[in-house]
Amino acid sequence: MRISTLSIGDELICGQLTDTNAGTIAARLLTEGLRVQRHLTVGDSEPDIIGALSDLGRISDAIIVTGGLGPTADDLTSRAAARATGRRLVIHEEARSHVRLMSGKLQSLIVCPLSDKQAMIPTKSVLIPNPNGTACGFHFMHNGCFMFFMPGVPSEMVVMLRDTVIPFVMERVPRKRIIRTFSINLFGPCEAEVDELLLGIARVEQGLTLGICVTFPWMKVTLRVEADSEDAAANLLAPAVLQVRERLKEYCFSSGNISMDETVAELFRNGCLTLSLAESCSGGFIAKRITDIPGSSQYFCEGLVTYSNEAKTRLLGVSGDVLNSSGAVSAECASAMAKGARLASGSDLGLAVTGIAGPDGGNDDKPVGTVFISLAAPDGCWTKRFQFSGCREEVRIMTAWTSLDWLRRYLLKKV
Repeated sequence: MRISTLSIGDELICGQLTDTNAGTIAARLLTEGLRVQRHLTVGDSEPDIIGALSDLGRISDAIIVTGGLGPTADDLTSRAAARATGRRLVIHEEARSHVRLMSGKLQSLIVCPLSDKQAMIPTKSVLIPNPNGTACGFHFMHNGCFMFFMPGVPSEMVVMLRDTVIPFVMERVPRKRIIRTFSINLFGPCEAEVDELLLGIARVEQGLTLGICVTFPWMKVTLRVEADSEDAAANLLAPAVLQVRERLKEYCFSSGNISMDETVAELFRNGCLTLSLAESCSGGFIAKRITDIPGSSQYFCEGLVTYSNEAKTRLLGVSGDVLNSSGAVSAECASAMAKGARLASGSDLGLAVTGIAGPDGGNDDKPVGTVFISLAAPDGCWTKRFQFSGCREEVRIMTAWTSLDWLRRYLLKKV
């Protein structure tokens, strides 16, 4: 089945909002063995909506439309759908009752006169129930193409998609392919290196594809297989996943939607170790990442943001000799900070970062982006210099990610 999505709204065209609906629809359909072939976005313009429906209708078996079903003057989808398909726009009594019911639930004292606008539905349409909002969706067939219309509010759309649209489509697909995916998340290598390491794993002629998606500062490798049965899909996918893991080894930090933060948290829980932090250039960003995960109080003792030299000495015991001879941005200072944090809190591990995030403060010996990371543990203390590129925020992000990756690699050896 050839499926297209159409997203409607000036806020999407102008970049005020990012269209998440199209991606959600594509992902949900993919789990059912169906692919979306085209995504199209237009603004709140009746001619543009009509043109988009006409163009997509000629090349699609189904179009899933989101947006433009609200009560305001710029919500034009229903009228455009009616004109594009030669239908009349009429008040649908069931839709009107729904608008009034939902308005009451939302504790509106007066139903806005424009609310009847949301009950105006093209003739010969079937309603799509909306349990979370005032605007019902609707669907009909035109020239052999199923057209589905839903609100653009994601929380409303996703329920309508799941409960009505996907079941309707699936009943009309004569032969369903099994499509299965598996994603592995990486940190550390560049895209070209990953591409070279994974050469030869994809077997397109057998239905196995491989994709690399870069999302700063990490990457996602996605394996996707299409087959006639679950067994055939599993027989293709499982060995390919093993190959990817074997070739990428320590770069892999999780699979699916599990973040680096969640991975580190799980390792700390399993390893029964505790952690303290001493941050300078990252300004507490690492501590935030760690404490964003529920239950982090089990292993995270404390975090100190020691921005000034005086704070490094007073709170972490960094000696004046180290600061005077090597400087605050140095391996010696980072090591002293990590050991000081561990000693002050009584934690098993102490991790420290110090560097120059920019845009100013760098010199020939230590340019902007110079960062030292140190990890103090019962079995030693390791310190390394990094040279990160990018703006101030990117340097801070890379500092936090690299620090978390250091913790992950250490904990993997101990768990």
